[in-house]
Amino acid sequence: MFVRRPPINRLVLWNVDLTLVDVAIVTRESFAEAFRQVTGRPLVKLAPAMGRPDSEIIFETLAVNGITTGDDHLPRFIDALATAFASRRKRLGKDGRAMPGAKDALRAVAALDGVVQSVLTGTIKSNAVHKLGAFGLDRYVDFEVGGYGEEVYPKATLLQVAQGRVKRRYGFTCDGSNTVLVGDSARDVQAARIAGAAMVAVASGRSTVADLREAGADIILRDLTDASEVVAAVARLTGPAGRKAG
Repeated sequence: MFVRRPPINRLVLWNVDLTLVDVAIVTRESFAEAFRQVTGRPLVKLAPAMGRPDSEIIFETLAVNGITTGDDHLPRFIDALATAFASRRKRLGKDGRAMPGAKDALRAVAALDGVVQSVLTGTIKSNAVHKLGAFGLDRYVDFEVGGYGEEVYPKATLLQVAQGRVKRRYGFTCDGSNTVLVGDSARDVQAARIAGAAMVAVASGRSTVADLREAGADIILRDLTDASEVVAAVARLTGPAGRKAG
């Protein structure tokens, strides 16, 4: 497991889907199997992700398929989703892909002085680990300080939860001057702005450059293929002067 030794002076949180990996086929199949296990019915319609947490997708999926939810539906669905995804993890390399430049970008950012990297994702934790592990991306990430889709918080609150985990694990206090989120959706940008963190937006998902700019991203990249560009963006936004430098 990744362990970063002190002193820590910057936190980089990565969105997973369409920022680092694209495993949509396996994800959809896993949701369909989990739905069938929990409800006894076939999945007709899966709620769109749109940068939302799995917990929100689960509730909407149940609703649009006519299921009246009870207190036990979410935990049962999360358990079933984790099991269904784990059973398909060997297919991730064949039916999915790492996003262009993702591995080099993670490796390059990991070499920055004082950085700890984790994830801020709508994906439940076990599935996030499988997604990154399938492509050798997990070695650069401390999953213990991330924020995940089974935690029923708005993404901005989840970012602050992750900062608190860094404080407990490393003794480092994260704030807007030393925390950056890297993600591909306007929702990611909005979460960073609400939480007071910096934002590197990557136009690799369904949000356009214009969408990301309008949402208020600090820096927008077309993709992750230029690792030096990614490092420069993170360094600028988490350096001594933070976003004021730009």
